[in-house]
Amino acid sequence: MNFIGEFLGTFILILLVNGVSAGVSLNKTKTQYTGWVMIALGCGLAVTVAAYVSSGLSGAHLNPAVTIARAIIGDLAWSQVPIYLVAQVCGALLGAVATYFHYYPHWKETSDPSAILGCFATSPAIRHMWSNLFSEVIGTAVLMISILAVDVNKISSNFGPLIIGVVVISIGFSLGGTTGYAINPARDFGPRLAHQILPIPNKGGSDWSYAWIPVVGPIIGGALGALFYQCIL
Repeated sequence: MNFIGEFLGTFILILLVNGVSAGVSLNKTKTQYTGWVMIALGCGLAVTVAAYVSSGLSGAHLNPAVTIARAIIGDLAWSQVPIYLVAQVCGALLGAVATYFHYYPHWKETSDPSAILGCFATSPAIRHMWSNLFSEVIGTAVLMISILAVDVNKISSNFGPLIIGVVVISIGFSLGGTTGYAINPARDFGPRLAHQILPIPNKGGSDWSYAWIPVVGPIIGGALGALFYQCIL
């Protein structure tokens, strides 16, 4: 059940996250030019929906940084970590592929390679590696602290996904303007891989030189956030 829950939840998460990004960025969609507010709201709602779908099956990690952080503080057996990670990456990859087919006629109408890549993976507003890394660390730390706070305060599981969705919206509004706030290695790596392999018209490179930032940063941030919160309890 853990694999199914994480796969299905992450699939839905990425379908909706990449879907709102594509709707804003691609030409001739009905949501083109609606901007960052739409993306942040869409991402938060995507997390909520995906978490409701998977929480009863796997606990709704949906994020390798969350899975690894929970293992570090003893909330998850390390033997389960590979199952979660593989499910999350596979779900993210197929979610991005589904987004590609959903917006199929719009790719050829869009000539900007950076806009096309932005429908799949994150990129920095200003490329400054250590600053970009810190942005992903701090954003994911806030996310992880919030997740553990929901646990500790014994907030009903009926409301937990909604609260975490609001947290993701808040992170997007306040901290997302620097890197696009991946705060989830699977969310960036799976779709970036889809961008690499799919026959997308007008696409450029997949920017693998940057790809380590939204993987390493969230893992560090999730671990630090979890350890910090555990220490103050």
